[in-house]
Amino acid sequence: MAGGAAPRGPELLAFARFREASKRPLAYGYGPRSLRELRQREFGRLAGTVYLDHAGATLFPQSQLTSFTNDLMENVYGNPHSQNISSKLTHETVEHVRYRILAHFHTSSEDYSVIFTAGSTAALKLVAEAFPWVSPGPECSGSRFCYLTDSHTSVVGMRKVTMAMNVTSIPVRPEDMRLAERRAAAASDPDCQLPHLFCYPAQSNFSGTRYPLSWIGEVKAGRMCPVSVPGKWFVLLDAASYVSTSPLDLSVHQADFVPLSFYKLFGFPTGLGALLVNNRVAPLLRKTYFGGGTAAAYLAGEDFYIPRSSVAERFEDGTISFLDVIALKHGFDALERLTGGMENIKQHTFTLAQYTYTALSALRYPDGAPVVRIYSDSEFSSPEEQGPIINFNVLDHSGNIIGYSQVDKMASLYNIHVRTGCFCNTGACQRHLGISDEMVKKHLQAGHVCGDDVDLIDGQPTGSVRISFGYMSTVEDAQAFLRFIIAMQLHQSDGQPLPQTMPAEAGAPSESEAQDAIPAIMDGCGSSPQEDAPIASGFCSDLPSTVGAADLHSPLPMTTGTQHTPLERAAGVLDGGLGPYVITNLYLYPIKSCAAFEVTTWPLGNQGLLYDRSWMVVNHNGVCLSQKQEPRLCLIQPFIDLQQKVMVLKAKGMEPIEVPLEEDGEQAQICQSKVCADRVNTYNCGEKISSWLSRFFGRPCQLIKQSSKFQRSAKRQGKDQPAGTTASLSLVNEAQYLLINRSSVLELQQQLNASDENGKEELFPMKDLISRFRANIITNGTRAFEEEKWDEISIGSLHFQVSGPCHRCQMICIDQQTGQRNQNVFQKLSERRERKVNFGVYLMHMSLDLSSPRFLSVGSQVCPVLKENAECPDLPASD
Repeated sequence: MAGGAAPRGPELLAFARFREASKRPLAYGYGPRSLRELRQREFGRLAGTVYLDHAGATLFPQSQLTSFTNDLMENVYGNPHSQNISSKLTHETVEHVRYRILAHFHTSSEDYSVIFTAGSTAALKLVAEAFPWVSPGPECSGSRFCYLTDSHTSVVGMRKVTMAMNVTSIPVRPEDMRLAERRAAAASDPDCQLPHLFCYPAQSNFSGTRYPLSWIGEVKAGRMCPVSVPGKWFVLLDAASYVSTSPLDLSVHQADFVPLSFYKLFGFPTGLGALLVNNRVAPLLRKTYFGGGTAAAYLAGEDFYIPRSSVAERFEDGTISFLDVIALKHGFDALERLTGGMENIKQHTFTLAQYTYTALSALRYPDGAPVVRIYSDSEFSSPEEQGPIINFNVLDHSGNIIGYSQVDKMASLYNIHVRTGCFCNTGACQRHLGISDEMVKKHLQAGHVCGDDVDLIDGQPTGSVRISFGYMSTVEDAQAFLRFIIAMQLHQSDGQPLPQTMPAEAGAPSESEAQDAIPAIMDGCGSSPQEDAPIASGFCSDLPSTVGAADLHSPLPMTTGTQHTPLERAAGVLDGGLGPYVITNLYLYPIKSCAAFEVTTWPLGNQGLLYDRSWMVVNHNGVCLSQKQEPRLCLIQPFIDLQQKVMVLKAKGMEPIEVPLEEDGEQAQICQSKVCADRVNTYNCGEKISSWLSRFFGRPCQLIKQSSKFQRSAKRQGKDQPAGTTASLSLVNEAQYLLINRSSVLELQQQLNASDENGKEELFPMKDLISRFRANIITNGTRAFEEEKWDEISIGSLHFQVSGPCHRCQMICIDQQTGQRNQNVFQKLSERRERKVNFGVYLMHMSLDLSSPRFLSVGSQVCPVLKENAECPDLPASD
């Protein structure tokens, strides 16, 4: 949907030139106030981050939180239903906030009442339940509930309430409303008072389209009807998205109901909204349930209840979230102080959206094909018609859509925060993307549900990408996003880093730190061991710290450089040799997201390699940290000493520290944590290691371990799993083991090194690339990605089912020796795999017998079994 001539290259439209060429004055910033200074002072936490999801939730300024906190520290606020001094202070403050809300929307308590709710969704549900619906009867056709198809899920969901009352719900398309607007139907029968409700959004949360506020008066007056039925129309204006960046004058556009969510406006508090009710409509609302604070009088033993007089008191069941309500006062203060008002925000955010839309629309591939497809009902010519939201999908050079999940992952590499999917607006998503009702049902049958990352089905998109601007957004944010699109699509082959306008990576170690970040590996000599070779029971206490391939009782030397085992040198596996499939490397990752511990022989447990992902680092809230949030996790090197029953942690600038391998049953206190949406029982490894981690990361952290008495059931079950048994997982994401093929790595390496225009030293050594994929088992192979054709594998007497490919995220872009990011790895893999970033396969035990110790060893032969009807592609072997 681009306008004007398109440049034939990745040139970025200069913001100054864009403003000069505009036919109307374009506001940017807030007068003499410096936007850069505002960002530094109020939003310092955004340093290094491009936040473009303000339609999802905007951000609160620091001064708002400081002012609110000081208010709480200086005053005593009691329950407003009491009569003491602190309670009266709360009541009066809450009433002042009600007045402040009405004043913000240019109205007063004479015309509107404010009912506090848990958010706009709760406000919509309240209207659905309290509206004076009339069911159809012998002499009455009944009420109608009409809603624009470009409505949020929470509006469409109101039809389930009306359905229970036998009230007809009618979806109305935007084009039908615009036709009705032009028809200007004659006024309906003034004597018919049958109540109907029409709901529409002031601003589409999908595309940012702003629908005419004039519809309110036209529909209420009967001059414009969603459907032709006799009766009286009431209008609900869903203003949640609109009021976040635009003023709303209810003295002019007097909607009957206006739901709001305040986090859209202020960023804080969340979980608080309001329903603004026109006082002329309030007496019609019906209520069944009554909660604390709503009754003027009632009897416990008799059906006797008298509601309070005001509409707010009747509908605010229980004690409202009064401290959050008080926080709103500080939100209004901060917004006005920082911006000068909503009109300024409206103009500023529209300028950014119009600039980004213009520049994005103009991006072309060398053959003139567009880089993006924008979903919009406007040409971004006026803030009256378009809000600061841009919805689009990225196209490849052939015009095929690149899945939104892929774009989201790439954006994360550059610390750009966007929103993807259908944004709780299926109607708009269907209309803009051309998705039929049958396709939606087909997508559900294929496993796609709202909010997942299934972005393409049969080549067709299931959703899109959305960016949105807030009052603190800057032109640098817009340009960083545009340069990201250019780097992603138009600089695919030059291997250049992102332009300098991008924020710097946060938390990346210095060059001197990086030099000492090479993980130690184990090197062994001798003949291949037997995987199931029995040894004395109780091997955890008898084995030395390093289990050698030739002699289980002889420790092997540690090295700190990249070395090859004799097996590797003989088989030539580093060069893609075509010998039998063998294990070339074994890794375990004792602490989730920390560095690998490489071994040549290692015992198996029922959850995978013994102690693989048994521990994880959590933040002060108990949330698991990964390299996505904290890349420096890879600089912590764990070493396991099975003989001493300890794990030793090392890191640059830190003294080594020991952690016991097993918990002290008497002192361990079980707590619950979450991994990949699964709840797991864990225990804290103590204050000593917590202090060590906190010093290293510069923020509070703890080390926790999965309880040995807790079994986390695997979602992927082995096909030969005995009946009544469940495979068990450690703190891994998906499966017990991850296997990768060196031929696959080699092909990717060749692509990456070929993109180095300067032809200098090898940019991605094989060992470094392997480490990025964090696999347990590395094999040699004959063809790249042939492992995805395998159904199962055998290693000696051990059998494993291949349970599917590993879908990669942005973690593969983190150099495991330095903690620094390089986006090329993900980009090149995406190109090679045709936008499906799969690499490696998951393995699960098949009926593992641990009656005697079992081992995996480097040099062991791997025997794969092809899937049924699977054919190995006729690809040339990697050289």
